[in-house]
Amino acid sequence: MTTGQPNRRELRKQLSPLQYHVTQEAGTERAFTGEYWDCKDDGVYHCVVCDTALFASDTKYDSGTGWPSFHSEMGDDRVGRRTDLSGGWVRTEAVCNECGAHLGHIFDDGPAPTGERYCMNSASLNLHRDDESADSPSEADAN
Repeated sequence: MTTGQPNRRELRKQLSPLQYHVTQEAGTERAFTGEYWDCKDDGVYHCVVCDTALFASDTKYDSGTGWPSFHSEMGDDRVGRRTDLSGGWVRTEAVCNECGAHLGHIFDDGPAPTGERYCMNSASLNLHRDDESADSPSEADAN
């Protein structure tokens, strides 16, 4: 149900070359190199393309793979699934249901409660940290 797909020219301006490669060309960043693979900050992970909220930080866990891994998505139908036959085996590709951006892959070797591992590319995500609003001055501070 991709509804908000920006055009490629806009995306090339908006995203870094790696973000573009991962989200628009179904690329994969190298393991243990992404910004969020071992991030423990609280917040919500959003799609880097359309800013849809995808994963809560309390569903993130250390899978030992070198990519950020989650056991659940936020709500129903935020992350779409497609059959991926590239690489010589069958995998389940994870895409943002809002804009169609490639996020990573979903495997059936995750922890409870779902038994799934959403193995995502850091380059496809943007973490909105819980404490970010606390860092900005409030209206009361300005008076």
